[in-house]
Amino acid sequence: MTEEQRSPTGKPMVEATPMDVIYVRIGSFALVFCFAVLVLSFVGRLWWLTGVVLAIMAVVGTAMLLAVRRQKRLGGGPQSRG
Repeated sequence: MTEEQRSPTGKPMVEATPMDVIYVRIGSFALVFCFAVLVLSFVGRLWWLTGVVLAIMAVVGTAMLLAVRRQKRLGGGPQSRG
């Protein structure tokens, strides 16, 4: 594990590709929205919608997990950005 790098202005630099950041940010919003729909479908006893939402949550969660793992695999330092 490498130490955190800082920009010339002193701000921390994060090892992440833009696409992976998008996956995590949009994925987290989607999971919150899906959780709300899941609760409403469960309360409304719409079992088919509950199943669909659970499947969507599994896909989104998997995409987020893979994005985070991809970043861990990249490692740190300038050589990982190539």
